[in-house]
Amino acid sequence: MVPGAAPPPSERLTQSAIVQQRLPSLLDPPIGFAHRGARDRAPENTIEAFQRALQLGATGLESDAWLTADGQVVLDHDGIVRVGRRRRPINEFRAADLPEHIPTLRRLFEECGSSFHLSLDLKHPAIGTAVIDVVESAAGDLLDRLWLCAATIDELVALRPVSPVVRLVHSTRSSRFGAGPEREAALLAEVGIDAVNLHHTDWSGGLVAMFHRFERVALGWDLQYDHVLQPAVRMGLDGVYSDHVDLMMAVLAAEYVSPADLDHRRRLR
Repeated sequence: MVPGAAPPPSERLTQSAIVQQRLPSLLDPPIGFAHRGARDRAPENTIEAFQRALQLGATGLESDAWLTADGQVVLDHDGIVRVGRRRRPINEFRAADLPEHIPTLRRLFEECGSSFHLSLDLKHPAIGTAVIDVVESAAGDLLDRLWLCAATIDELVALRPVSPVVRLVHSTRSSRFGAGPEREAALLAEVGIDAVNLHHTDWSGGLVAMFHRFERVALGWDLQYDHVLQPAVRMGLDGVYSDHVDLMMAVLAAEYVSPADLDHRRRLR
């Protein structure tokens, strides 16, 4: 290394993990969710993108869930299919008539297995029950690693009787905490919602600790760079969402290095 030059990214991560204190998380290590799969390596929300994300070490996959005209759960971002110059919603199509790149949830398990966490944004009224039914029949072992995200608490509360083990996630912004963050955390605990998912700019170490006090999982999204991922992980977030799986997993590996590995790295310095 040239004297005075900044260390390479991998070394900067190691040094930061050693020097700066990290607040505890409820999940150790946190989940690394590949946002729409490894979308920087393959077309987003495709089987190829999900497979590539798992190959890069992602411990979770993320997508949006929609219902087709024949009641199949499929994975896509905006729920719109282009037919020539027209744009038609997914719910006007049967699953078999959709373009090949839009997979069903069942196909995801057929092609990728179920050894990961799965975070799904629910994009259709009452789709949560359909998602749970598919997971129960096709990948039952994943049920307690299924994170169902919705913007309204009422939608999530309706799903709790359907499954006691599925993880329910309120996806919102801190500016929408009508009665303040402490009341939000207390309400989530009271009605059986497991987690809150906020944009990374909404989180602080104190806010994470407050949700942890109510034993609610803290998730953060849109974490694309190491200078954003590192402080987010150090404030104790339990899961992070990123388009860049290799970078995300490198940060998590550096921050959650085992004591034995940490001692080994110190001896090598």
